[in-house]
Amino acid sequence: MAGLRDVVQGLAARPDVDAVVVLSSDGLPIDSAGRAVMDPEAVAALAATFANGARRLGEAAECAGLGGTVVEFSDRLAVLRPLGTEGHLFVLATRETNIGPLLFDLRRDASTLATLL
Repeated sequence: MAGLRDVVQGLAARPDVDAVVVLSSDGLPIDSAGRAVMDPEAVAALAATFANGARRLGEAAECAGLGGTVVEFSDRLAVLRPLGTEGHLFVLATRETNIGPLLFDLRRDASTLATLL
């Protein structure tokens, strides 16, 4: 079985992915990789805060369980997906990415990633 670092580097090597950050639920970076220049500590802290807000928004709207979020920026797409109760996966995708297959792959692999934390 591949380790967490192998999975993160594999995701970051996709042509439609600029960066990957695995973070703890309290906002600390666990691992990161990618072509994009960014601050993993800042991304991890803000992504955890965003996930908590998204979860509360879902509860207020009577939606069960945050499965993932996609945020569209003018030049990129950001995906945030919970990894069990221990962490989250943040993926920064290129603007040209076909988001459907990426979301399918992340949904499929989320439980595997969660067990690696």
